[in-house]
Amino acid sequence: MIAKRKTPMTVSMMVILLLALSACGVLPSVGVLPKQQGNPVLSENVQPAKVLEKPALADAGQLAAYEGTLEQVYADVNPSVVSITVTANVTSDTSTLPLPGLQVPGGQQEGQGSGFVWDTQGYIVTNNHVVEGATDITVTFSDGSTAKAKLVGADPDSDLAVIKVDLPADQLKPVVMTDSDAVKVGQLAIAIGNPYGLQNTMTVGIISALGRTLPVESGTSAGFSIPNVIQTDAAINPGNSGGVLLNSNGEVLGVTSAITSTSRSNSGIGYVVPSNTVSQVVPVLIKGGKFEHSWLGISGGTLNANLIEALKLPSDQRGVLVAEVVDGSPASKAGLKAAQGEVQINGTAYPTSGDVITAINGQVVEKMEDLISYLGSNTSVGDKISLNVLRDGKQLTLDVTLAARPTQ
Repeated sequence: MIAKRKTPMTVSMMVILLLALSACGVLPSVGVLPKQQGNPVLSENVQPAKVLEKPALADAGQLAAYEGTLEQVYADVNPSVVSITVTANVTSDTSTLPLPGLQVPGGQQEGQGSGFVWDTQGYIVTNNHVVEGATDITVTFSDGSTAKAKLVGADPDSDLAVIKVDLPADQLKPVVMTDSDAVKVGQLAIAIGNPYGLQNTMTVGIISALGRTLPVESGTSAGFSIPNVIQTDAAINPGNSGGVLLNSNGEVLGVTSAITSTSRSNSGIGYVVPSNTVSQVVPVLIKGGKFEHSWLGISGGTLNANLIEALKLPSDQRGVLVAEVVDGSPASKAGLKAAQGEVQINGTAYPTSGDVITAINGQVVEKMEDLISYLGSNTSVGDKISLNVLRDGKQLTLDVTLAARPTQ
């Protein structure tokens, strides 16, 4: 286990410090000196300038410790990260991009992604979109050795898949997972993968946000979202898909899965499927090949000022307006009512009635992400849940028995 070390002052922090010192008069400002005209005139009241000692830019010990941490993480985890090459059908191109590798939409082509060793039995975890539709899968390890792999199971709804190689246990080094619920914004984030096919690449950043939801674009899962997604500014690019995001101990925080970009390259917004989701889904895929997600059967949206005005709710009301209820779904059977009516506000139509979900099993729901997160993390198919609903100004409690998400 690698001991946590205090993060040292970075170069950018040093520059900011120097500029601040200059602004305060501690350091001389840097600029262009005016051309001297004639001989200088000295006043007897002018004192010679004091020579300032050059400030230390950084503590060498801290910098060495920081570098040592990164070096050790790479040495420990890189043997667990693999490159995956597939022959498969290429899928769509969107502004929120999965990272399947060097692919061009249309036809069947070779694609590339990343993955990591799950255990000594030969199971390897990657993204579903890396291996979806694959007719051939080859795994390359950090030492350059290769092995053919077969698909064991896939879950488009969490964008996770498991493949398997037939290798001796002593040639496989599993990763160490950690609790993604304990992650905090600002913590060090280290990504290892194979961007653009450049194997064994490490990049470093921070955890920049938590609790994101990532829309699923794959196959019949379109319309669902992955909850509790971690956001990072560590550089991830096409080919990083299925790789790892690590903490300073070299433990897996999650699987690098997508970016927000208009250029198909890193723009500082990367999305990571959290380790707790991985730990929940992967063992089930290994055992049975598929994972069933609990399903309520609604679409909805977080209340905003215009919705609150249209529904004539108190200005401080929070919750999720039910926009649509799927016929035959658990929500439909429980009697949830979708948005109805119409009123124009600033040229846009808003509903005048509909159920507003304010809590699930006693947990307050303030936004749609809260509802999606609770269903994904705390419920299973067949569970009975209790929903607190605001309908026409009255509070109701509805019991719902969750079903499995439809696959068609």
